Amino acid sequence: MTFYRPLVTVGLVVVVFVCGLQAVDDKDWYQHATFYQIYPRSFQDSNGDGIGDLKGITSRVEYLAGLGIDATWLSPPFVSPLADFGYDVADFYNIQPEYGTMDDMEELIAEAHRHGIKLMLDFIPNHSSDEHEWFVQSATGNAKYRDYYIWRPGKVNAVTGALEPPNNWVSVFGGPAWTYDARRGEFYLHQFTKKQADLNYRNPAVVEEMTNMLTFWLEKGVDGFRLDAINHMFEDPELRDEPPGWGAPGSYDELDHIYTKDNPDTYNVVYGWRELCEEYGRRVNKTIIIMTEAYASIENTMLYYEDATGTRQGAHMPFNFQLIYDFRHDQNAIGLKQSIDFWLNHMPARHTPSWVAGSHDHSRVATRVGLVHVDQILTVVHTLPGTSITYYGEEIGMFDYKEAETYDNRDPNRTPMQWDNTVSAGFSSNRTTWLRLHPDYPTRNVMMQEAADKSTLKHFRKLTALRRHPTLVHGEFVHRTVGRDVYAFSRELHGEDTLVTVINMADGSRTVDLGDFVNLPDRVKVEIAQPNSNYEDG
Repeated sequence: MTFYRPLVTVGLVVVVFVCGLQAVDDKDWYQHATFYQIYPRSFQDSNGDGIGDLKGITSRVEYLAGLGIDATWLSPPFVSPLADFGYDVADFYNIQPEYGTMDDMEELIAEAHRHGIKLMLDFIPNHSSDEHEWFVQSATGNAKYRDYYIWRPGKVNAVTGALEPPNNWVSVFGGPAWTYDARRGEFYLHQFTKKQADLNYRNPAVVEEMTNMLTFWLEKGVDGFRLDAINHMFEDPELRDEPPGWGAPGSYDELDHIYTKDNPDTYNVVYGWRELCEEYGRRVNKTIIIMTEAYASIENTMLYYEDATGTRQGAHMPFNFQLIYDFRHDQNAIGLKQSIDFWLNHMPARHTPSWVAGSHDHSRVATRVGLVHVDQILTVVHTLPGTSITYYGEEIGMFDYKEAETYDNRDPNRTPMQWDNTVSAGFSSNRTTWLRLHPDYPTRNVMMQEAADKSTLKHFRKLTALRRHPTLVHGEFVHRTVGRDVYAFSRELHGEDTLVTVINMADGSRTVDLGDFVNLPDRVKVEIAQPNSNYEDG
């Protein structure tokens, strides 16, 4: 049967009923979940100081439940001097006072669970703040902590006599990856800012300490962890100079990081933490999940799923950044399909893909790809097989705000959540917020989009509801391009509706024949049409 129908400039989902029966494997909750990232500082301020906090997040849990969110993960809420806004942890066991107290965290976990939402924490294993007590003790000579970090003597320059770092390694943020500490008379390694000292994972005591920390938070009731910057955990023990890269002098890409990233020893720690989570999960009868963040080759990234033999399991979901890397305003259907194939073709069997469109480290979707494509990306990530991960504010199409840049160049995509058109967008009662609000908040906010007949927010909510359909949980996936402009894929499960997602990447309407792609009847139902589509739901 041939399906021949004009397509408009946006995607839509059509549903066809197909008879038959098919046995399906049970899937665990995370394998088809909708995840939502919250940047605590920017989500909701409860006390009027202009800074988001845990009580603020708790007050919005009902909103998350209404969005259809299955799990949320928080950027780090731990005690921190905020040199990297929480990614420099000074105390992994306590909450940053600006965000609240441990009681507030326990209340948030309980409230999320009452609404059926899992809560995960962003865990920072590679480094601690230089203000962490471990580092202070290590720098001042306490024998117990002496080898908790990477310390080395400097080298004397034969020409100038100046004391220099032990090798040529550079920081992710540029400049030397070593800083001299006069208390100890040695240099310490920091692959990020000098306030983020690298922990020494070749010291078994460090692995034990960090493992104990995971257990502490599991006992608080969290449902899993995102492991930040995981592929920086181990370095070459010989501290060899790294060879030239392709970037400008002093930049991170000046060197090829063969000795400071993707060391094979990293995977063994991740596999060990997976075993910890499995064992704890069996005791409490729930699945505790691990997600890993690593900017690495596809081959190295896939090893976070499992080892080369398939006998040791690691992350349930390594973060998949392909849509962030590849989807641009001028994207075409061929490029989109290639991005999706790139991950699926490398992924080990019986594992779960994740689809990520944005994060606290990347420009927002609307800014990166243009507003016209926001609903398309949301459609794709929510109807592909696997998990979807949405950064707060993407559900209303928030933009970066360049003028908000205050602390570093990622500030524009971390501006406060836009709830309504009142003072400070409903984020805070204070007219002064930690980052400036985007000036479009009076017209781009949750309240306005709730009231509109059609909106990105309502589209998002329809998609999360549709994700619970058995076909999107268990259905087979087949995709193809129709020319350069139209990308389509089907999800099919015998005995259930077949769903076909159709995305038009062109600037104008396209008429296409999908007859060779999927066997469609004469009449189909438009289940979800994007807000600016010529089609209507139903």
